[in-house]
Amino acid sequence: VIGPGGQVRIRKDSSWNVPEPELTLVVTSSSKIVGYSIGNDMSSRSIEGENPLYLPQAKVYDGSAALGPCVLVPREPIPGTTTIAMQIEREGKEVFSGSTTIDRMKRSHSELVEFLYREYSQPAGCYLMTGTCVVPDNDFTLQSGDRVQIQIEGIGILINTVA
Repeated sequence: VIGPGGQVRIRKDSSWNVPEPELTLVVTSSSKIVGYSIGNDMSSRSIEGENPLYLPQAKVYDGSAALGPCVLVPREPIPGTTTIAMQIEREGKEVFSGSTTIDRMKRSHSELVEFLYREYSQPAGCYLMTGTCVVPDNDFTLQSGDRVQIQIEGIGILINTVA
């Protein structure tokens, strides 16, 4: 996991790579949601598409995720109308822009946490990336030097460069 301002990576053996902007839940060891952050879940789509069994290789590798810029600890859950937006710049020009609201998620935050903790203990708690529907079109792939900016209302902006 890379922090704000760091370099995320794309796999050398993948021909189709995209970032995924995700609301990230901060969850205690007893499965209570206590905060929120921003996640960038990089995906090697060409590897993922070869075989469903390859999903771990497509999603988990050095530099495959970024998290930050902070953890928001609100009194109440963040509203469903909260916007997630992503922009990708290449050589100083915007090549992708998209946004959505968190109420478009198929499952509730508590349902996601319940499923994760059902048969898997998290003795130190965890960060749970919730998924997204803001992804560039199929003809887009990241390149070295691209700048990925993800913004979630009330949390901030996570910016990373592709190595």
